[in-house]
Amino acid sequence: MTNINTNFKEAISSEIFTVISKASKLLSIDSYVIGGFVRDFFLKRGSAKDIDIVAVGSGIELAEKVASLLSNKPKVQVFKTYGTAMLRYKDVEIEFVGARKESYSEESRNPEVSEGSLVDDQNRRDFTINALALSLNELNFGDLLDPFHGMYDLVNKNIKTPLDPDITYSDDPLRMMRAIRFATQLNFTIESNSLQAIAKNSDRLQIITRERVIDELHKILMSAKPSIGFLHLEATGLLSQILPELIDLKGVEEVEGQKHKDNFYHTLEVVDNISERTEDVWLRWAALLHDIGKAPTKKFSKKVGWTFHSHEFVGAKMVYKLFKRLKMPLNNKMKFVQKMVLLSSRPIVLASEVTDAAVRRLVFDAGNDINSLMTLCEADITTKNPKKFKRYHQNFELVRIKIKEVEERDRVRNFQPPISGEEIMKAFNLKPCKEIGQIKEAIKEAILDGKIPNEHQASYDFMLQKGKQLGLQVQ
Repeated sequence: MTNINTNFKEAISSEIFTVISKASKLLSIDSYVIGGFVRDFFLKRGSAKDIDIVAVGSGIELAEKVASLLSNKPKVQVFKTYGTAMLRYKDVEIEFVGARKESYSEESRNPEVSEGSLVDDQNRRDFTINALALSLNELNFGDLLDPFHGMYDLVNKNIKTPLDPDITYSDDPLRMMRAIRFATQLNFTIESNSLQAIAKNSDRLQIITRERVIDELHKILMSAKPSIGFLHLEATGLLSQILPELIDLKGVEEVEGQKHKDNFYHTLEVVDNISERTEDVWLRWAALLHDIGKAPTKKFSKKVGWTFHSHEFVGAKMVYKLFKRLKMPLNNKMKFVQKMVLLSSRPIVLASEVTDAAVRRLVFDAGNDINSLMTLCEADITTKNPKKFKRYHQNFELVRIKIKEVEERDRVRNFQPPISGEEIMKAFNLKPCKEIGQIKEAIKEAILDGKIPNEHQASYDFMLQKGKQLGLQVQ
């Protein structure tokens, strides 16, 4: 076991580390910066948003002493249950914890905790690359403590657990999600023993709250190439527990020599494509779920081959159930994903014949989300035929131009009827009745079909005409 490899004072040159070192000396305790801050320093991943400090003694006492030495005397948040404390310093969250040993029970990921040494604390870390520590003590300030050869794994791009992976993942199954998340974010390889242990312990994910699982899934989805993570999730059996709807898309059936594409791998391609175009996590969710209605609607017809009729409609309904099960927000974010799934095929159909009326209806239905919808549809082009690829993109460009033209001329985005219900009631001397709704709907349809312009006078004249057809008398 190597304890001290070399010194990296430059990593901890910021004032805050000098203050922590001073506070440690005053309290006669050892302290270390550990985990993500150290890992990201070596990976050159930019400035840290949070820093973890381990004290061989009371982390809470150390935090309070640090706060008293800082000029702005920041407020210390104490979490007695966990024996941790946190303060903010120049927009960075610094968490202090006493070094500890952990022991786990079968039913929970919350361990029994007792005081321990730095080595005990490093033993309980999830991965070797997160067990790296830098000393903040006066005698060896900046020395690297790397008992599990985390530097070797950083250089070789390995995700590896410090102790037996089977025990590590069984103790805290959230670490399985974290392993896949780090592999996706950093483009690292999960070593084979770890992968086998994840597959073996995949059922243990059930003891983790849905919120924690989804938090990790979001981080996978927000990485540069999410398919890396989803392929790992699928291969280890974790995906079938989180999103069985995606697993249902996997596989290709053949009947009478006719096949359909594998919609699972197609979906992952679409997610990777859209990740190059947007940072919007909910649009990425829409890409992930845009085809989930295909599994329950898949049918084979001798005349046309494989069909997925109304898969967008079915998929949009499935989004609600899925979000509810995973304890995700059921507000406008869910409704946005539903809308994207429901409309996901419309621009594709439109691209073959771009008519004003069809574009008008698309803009009306999509509203302010029209650009997001077009981004999704362009990401949905996964053909490997370069001629087809080019043609589809050119067609979508025509649709975008037409959307702009129609929008400027007809103003149907977030459509407001030019004629109000009150005007209709006044014109025909009516009390509230179904005919008012019928007239308003007829005006909207006439505008969308291009029969009349989106203007008050034209709509008023149309209203009079429609009223007569319904047997109403102009007053």
